[in-house]
Amino acid sequence: MKHIFDFLVAAAGLIVLWPLLLLVAILIKFDSRGPILFRQQRIGKAFRPFFIYKFRTMRVGAHKASSLTIGADPRITRIGKHLRASKIDELPQLFNVLKGDMSLVGPRPELPRYVELFRRDYEKILTMRPGLTDLASLKYSDEASILGKLQNPEKDYVARLLPDKIRLAKEYIDRSSFMFDAKLIVETILKIFGWRQIQSTKSEIRKILDKGNA
Repeated sequence: MKHIFDFLVAAAGLIVLWPLLLLVAILIKFDSRGPILFRQQRIGKAFRPFFIYKFRTMRVGAHKASSLTIGADPRITRIGKHLRASKIDELPQLFNVLKGDMSLVGPRPELPRYVELFRRDYEKILTMRPGLTDLASLKYSDEASILGKLQNPEKDYVARLLPDKIRLAKEYIDRSSFMFDAKLIVETILKIFGWRQIQSTKSEIRKILDKGNA
């Protein structure tokens, strides 16, 4: 039932949003050299790898330096800043949903190396398809800013942020239901359109920063 719902909503979304997708594609081509879409391998359900799609927001080859986006990352293009802030860069993942790689709601897919570091945890998490949004997406919607204020972003991501994302992924799995998915979809839409603050609460961010800089 969930897969059918995901497919229908993703298909409807692509039909409705195609003018916006076309406009974004044109802006990306005019703004910088390189492909319109960015592909990156992630790990999906049952540890099956797949390629996630996003609108390209960085200069070509920039991701080779680091897979993390930190603060006001100079690798991000002019149009890329706006696409990331509005989360429009994530819209091509609707194609991932159509293909069956992802769901609308589910634990966000991680890079292979991070999955291997916490493989036992992901044995539970990857019993479900990864999603476009989940509890961690809502809490860490301003992740780049958080990482930009840490002394060692890569180390602290693995030691602090990723374990918390894993905890939230497990919580989602335990609470998963159609109504809970609907609630998370609404919460995500509200954040994207700015009807709620596009960042974790100050106490949550301060807690992360204090731990990371200790």
